[in-house]
Amino acid sequence: MPLVVAKVDRLTRSVAFLSRLLEAGVDVRFADLPAIEGATGKFLLQQMAAVAELEAGMISARTKAALAAAKRRGVKLGGDRGERLTAKARAAGNAAQWAGAQARAADLADTVKELQAAGCESLRAIAAELDARGIPAARGGKWSAVQVSRLLARVNPSTVQRISRPFDGASVAVT
Repeated sequence: MPLVVAKVDRLTRSVAFLSRLLEAGVDVRFADLPAIEGATGKFLLQQMAAVAELEAGMISARTKAALAAAKRRGVKLGGDRGERLTAKARAAGNAAQWAGAQARAADLADTVKELQAAGCESLRAIAAELDARGIPAARGGKWSAVQVSRLLARVNPSTVQRISRPFDGASVAVT
């Protein structure tokens, strides 16, 4: 069974690796090339891999030069710079997230009540209807029963919805 690859440079950018692969007798087919066979095919493949290897080296050199220039300009490179949030800043962030979630729940409360009045009794039915209306979930995706349960718990904290887990039949309180 042949190894099918989209392009030569997706397999390797190393002439040595491609040569070892071909010498090992691996049948490689490339989607962007016609069937390459014989000495001419092997030569063309090696030339294409050599061009890919050259390109990789040039990309590396340009990247290193750009990073060095940015460093000379004083740009801080890398992710963790050792800065940590204070407890006060962390608490403020958590409070802002909580307030945002409460506001979103309040905005959707009337819609959910309307859905329940229209006959959507299960959490899944409410989730499906919210999706059908094009209302995105908190992070922009599709609604799930758990998300609807959490939304309802935010709207009316004294009521906690019960959700059945299909794999064990046990009820779990979700808040």
